[in-house]
Amino acid sequence: MRSAALVENKSALVELVGVRYRVRDAKILRGVSLQVHPGERVALLGANGAGKTTLLRLINGLISSSEGSLVSPPVTQQAMLFQKPPLLRRNVLDNVAFALKRRGINPIEAEQVSLQTLNRCGLTGLSQRYARALSGGEQQKLALARAWVTRPTLLLADEATASLAPAAVHEVERLLLEICEQGSTLIFATHNRGQAKRLATRIVFMSEGRVIEDRATEDFFASPVSQEAIDYINVERV
Repeated sequence: MRSAALVENKSALVELVGVRYRVRDAKILRGVSLQVHPGERVALLGANGAGKTTLLRLINGLISSSEGSLVSPPVTQQAMLFQKPPLLRRNVLDNVAFALKRRGINPIEAEQVSLQTLNRCGLTGLSQRYARALSGGEQQKLALARAWVTRPTLLLADEATASLAPAAVHEVERLLLEICEQGSTLIFATHNRGQAKRLATRIVFMSEGRVIEDRATEDFFASPVSQEAIDYINVERV
């Protein structure tokens, strides 16, 4: 189903056509076709096992599809956030600066830019702390800083706030929106309907490896078309 949120005068940043993914005999994705345009904020919704994480991993190049075609920005222009951030065994500043040094930025400039980004994320006072000793919310903010400092064209997030306290969720959402305001396109998987309403311009609803609905956020929640989406939304209201 074509999304009303698509921007017609922009070419697609991400495009999947008939993408399938299987592990042995298990069909994880079943003919997914999807376009995401620059500036969109797309939420992937659906029950566990719907294929959301697999779709994000395909877009990020962590796995390859079994069939179909996929076009997405080079990995160097992407950043991906996970529920549990994979942090280096270094301090906070080194975790962020490392992302720039890998791109050939000289160490002095990398540290200066990293400190500026940590300040925007409210982490300046923790720059010398051991990254893995931070709280869950602080670790996710650090992961965001590490993503933000590279100015990604495409930002992917897989249940990035699922294990955080409400205050930390609010802060991470604020930072995600700020990153998008700086020009990043966002695709994120979440089970939090409220978060999808707050962050997304568009909902891609998945079930059993298929895209069932692809609509503007307000339209999806106001009048879901498929029975699967109706049931999914009503679970929250019971």
